[in-house]
Amino acid sequence: MVRTFLARGLLIGLLAGLIAGAFAFAFGEPRVDHAIALEEAAAQAGAPDPDAGTAEHGHAEAAEHGHAEPTGHSHGEDAVVSRPVQKAGLFLATGLYGLAVGGVFALVFAGLRGRVGPRSDGRLAVAAAGTAFAAIILVPFVKYPANPPAVGDPDAINSRTLLYVVMILVGLAATAIAVATARRVEGGPWARWTAAAVAFLVPVVAAWWLLPAVNEVPEGFPATLLWEFRLASIGTQLVFWAAFGVLFGWASDRAERRAAAHPLVAAPS
Repeated sequence: MVRTFLARGLLIGLLAGLIAGAFAFAFGEPRVDHAIALEEAAAQAGAPDPDAGTAEHGHAEAAEHGHAEPTGHSHGEDAVVSRPVQKAGLFLATGLYGLAVGGVFALVFAGLRGRVGPRSDGRLAVAAAGTAFAAIILVPFVKYPANPPAVGDPDAINSRTLLYVVMILVGLAATAIAVATARRVEGGPWARWTAAAVAFLVPVVAAWWLLPAVNEVPEGFPATLLWEFRLASIGTQLVFWAAFGVLFGWASDRAERRAAAHPLVAAPS
């Protein structure tokens, strides 16, 4: 049975990744292009002699904007990976992301099935996908949202990454606490859901308040572009998890109905 869930998770994860890639291509890439244009314009404006600029000056400009490169600027025609190739590679990246997430989700789903959450496979899949999005994506994103090109300090990459990972761990721990709390609370669904929500929010809000803020947005960067890029970033994740949860839930319900109609044929392997 685990092999069935794993195959389902991989296939649906790949499909959801491609759907999310299409969303990112339509709504995220134009903002990336705009941010890169601003970065290049700032680099050119800071060059004292564009026709005789040195490689060292190019390094300094790139480092100032958080993109230190070995040979000049990384986004133009002479980039190691050109923008058209980067845009095509977006679908490869989201597809591989979907495969990885789908495989892990399927294994976790197999472990949760019949033990936690709704008894229906379809409802459990949707609930698990929504919980994963909240814990792994939304919780760290609220504290440390994504930044477009031209925003970011290269010296702070490691510390920012560490803080982001800490927020993911907080989200996962808060989810475990919420589930354990809901199972121990007596009463109807409203009492359990309320207790679970409070148990989830207390450690998350505490982490939001205690962990240091990271503000790397340079002065003068367009607020509208920053806001649109971050919306596209979280929107891509929302599209992925929504598509994955719905499709995995639909496939699980369909398999459950087939197993009920043909119990001998659909016996677990």
